[in-house]
Amino acid sequence: MFFDEIIKYKFNYRYYLYFTTNCYTSKMALQNILPYTPEARQLSKALRKNMTENEKIIWKSLRKKQLGVQFFRQFPILEYVVDFYCKEIGLAIEIDGSSHQNRFLEDSHRQARIEALGVRFIRFSNEQVSNNLNAVLMELTATIKILNEE
Repeated sequence: MFFDEIIKYKFNYRYYLYFTTNCYTSKMALQNILPYTPEARQLSKALRKNMTENEKIIWKSLRKKQLGVQFFRQFPILEYVVDFYCKEIGLAIEIDGSSHQNRFLEDSHRQARIEALGVRFIRFSNEQVSNNLNAVLMELTATIKILNEE
């Protein structure tokens, strides 16, 4: 089998080869290891220190397994960073603020690449988080319950 390009991605301090066709080794799939670049890791560290107000609001409800599963904030996947990610059920949460308003095509391309790795997405707007947090948490709880049953 021929691959045009091979890129090195960093996985939990070890390097594995990740093929650009989005095929990854069965060992990685079994361990739920998602590939990420060193640049994405550095960006995720910086973003953790500078979370938006709405990210802080929802993080207070997600941290310490308050919804029954463990979430990580500003989680690197490929060359991107998702706002929150749960490894147990493969769920990424995105809080769409002003930075996402004019980037629909870029966001959909990014989401499609990450979904190719088996990650599921749920998106909320800043307005939903700030104005109706209870509805957001109820939707998250229902989604987590469904994904736990699979």
